[in-house]
Amino acid sequence: MKFVFYTHSLISDWNHGNAHFLRGVMRDLTRRGHVAIALEPAQSWSRQNLIADQGSVAVSAFHDAFPDLRSVVYDDGFDHEAALDDADVVIMHEWTDPALVARIGRLRQAGAAFTLLFHDTHHRAVSADTDIAGLDLSAYDGVLVFGGTLRERYLKAGWGRNVFTWHEAADDSIFKPLQSVSKTGDLIWIGNWGDDERSAEIAEYLVQPAADLRLKTTIHGVRYPRPALAALAEVGISYKGWIANAAAPEAFAQNRVTVHIPRRPYVENLPGIPTIRVFEALACGIPLVSAPWNDCEGLFRTGDDYLSVSSGDEMKEQLRTVLVDRDLANHLIQSGLETIRSRHTCRHRVDELFEILRTCGSSRVTDALTAREAAQ
Repeated sequence: MKFVFYTHSLISDWNHGNAHFLRGVMRDLTRRGHVAIALEPAQSWSRQNLIADQGSVAVSAFHDAFPDLRSVVYDDGFDHEAALDDADVVIMHEWTDPALVARIGRLRQAGAAFTLLFHDTHHRAVSADTDIAGLDLSAYDGVLVFGGTLRERYLKAGWGRNVFTWHEAADDSIFKPLQSVSKTGDLIWIGNWGDDERSAEIAEYLVQPAADLRLKTTIHGVRYPRPALAALAEVGISYKGWIANAAAPEAFAQNRVTVHIPRRPYVENLPGIPTIRVFEALACGIPLVSAPWNDCEGLFRTGDDYLSVSSGDEMKEQLRTVLVDRDLANHLIQSGLETIRSRHTCRHRVDELFEILRTCGSSRVTDALTAREAAQ
């Protein structure tokens, strides 16, 4: 089958975590013999910032790291109807221009044979709900959301006919333990500033514990304001800016522990939705300690896959314990790896996508899935 993904950007992961997941899903689809193509706008904010920050070499590095992925950049004159003429499944990301969301919906309503899904991986449904409410999803066959609480939000608001939970996951062909890499640091955090949605939490659960314990600490991420950078420098934390997602496994491997600091809108309004870095960090076999977060959907085994704390002081103590107690660290590593490999890889999510398509897919898609299953 041919899958077409409308995305903010496949090429750039600059402040754009959904690119991580989409790359893994597309790679798994192609490994299974399907065709997977991304369509991204020429004015992609993420890609433009990546080039401004890193230069065009970052785009070349993406193609070098992912030679099996194809992304087509479209402008205002792009012929979307022609691009989708032979598509079996079209998945529209929620950052797509609303006019284009409606345009592709009208195409489906007019009789296009593809199955059309809408994909939401952000907190705008609660933080800017008028943006989502203004979208015309009436012709969409289904909606994919990355958490159960977000699904409930869609159902209560009447957004979409069929709404399915489709969590993010790790591409474990890239995110895996790298045993040959030497440990050169103590603590690493890979995360963006987050528009002041977790600035206080970063100070409490990362900066202060690292300073108190005098840990050799590294932070990767973008959009850190000057006062934040000054605060990091003052306590000796090394800030290294953007890191390509494909390089993250080596960065994790160089350090002994990492942390999860969720954004406030998720903690307060969309519990059960972690950042994709949780999946990726655990897949890399690094112990993880999390700031307050309610895993109400039971994605992980709290206390086994990762440790949870409720204050900065508790974070400091747990980081200290993980760094000196090798048995505990090894238990967290092995347990986290087991959970990822058994439940949370992009292979699992593609399997789930196929099950969703069997529920809401067009006859063209369901027939193709049935034929493929019979041939295996």
